[in-house]
Amino acid sequence: MTNLKSTLAAGLFVLAGSPAFAESPKPDINALITPSVMAEMRQWMETDIVRISVKAQNDRLKKLPQAEIDALDEQWVAERESDDKPLIAATLSNPLSVYLARLQGRSLGMYAEIFVMDQNGLNVGQSSITSDFWQGDEGKFQKTYGVGPDAVFIDEAEWDDGAKIWRGQVNFTLTENGESIGAVTMEVNLTELERRTGAGA
Repeated sequence: MTNLKSTLAAGLFVLAGSPAFAESPKPDINALITPSVMAEMRQWMETDIVRISVKAQNDRLKKLPQAEIDALDEQWVAERESDDKPLIAATLSNPLSVYLARLQGRSLGMYAEIFVMDQNGLNVGQSSITSDFWQGDEGKFQKTYGVGPDAVFIDEAEWDDGAKIWRGQVNFTLTENGESIGAVTMEVNLTELERRTGAGA
């Protein structure tokens, strides 16, 4: 029995050090996000459901004072730990969030997270619960909506130790008739994209 336990322990040790469990080499996110990949992302986002949802929130909230933005963000963070989640529930159940969740599901692992922001940097819709509600103080909003209609910001690849994959956020400005109305973040499973690229998919 002791020998069996020793053999099993040794086997698990070898597996833990194998490539399946180890961090794979960091992919070149800028090489993987080709013009065709960007075009597909834009195609998913340049739809009526996205534009109408963002414009509706822009019209409803206008340009909010920072104090009101902070209050909404604090409410969101507090609701994550609470049984009562009115703001989170309203956001996750709206038509845009439903669309983004379905898009993430249909991607078969390509997109790890998708969320859309309004002119204030507040979430309009999202495929899953984000850690906060306001993105206006982050590069994903400041380097897209804050720059102009054609702005694209591709962030650094990050290793997800829980899922054992490389992730990377692709962020770009949302527009209507050439005018900036918001921004979107599409977090890509770079490990899966690299696999599909290598397979010619």
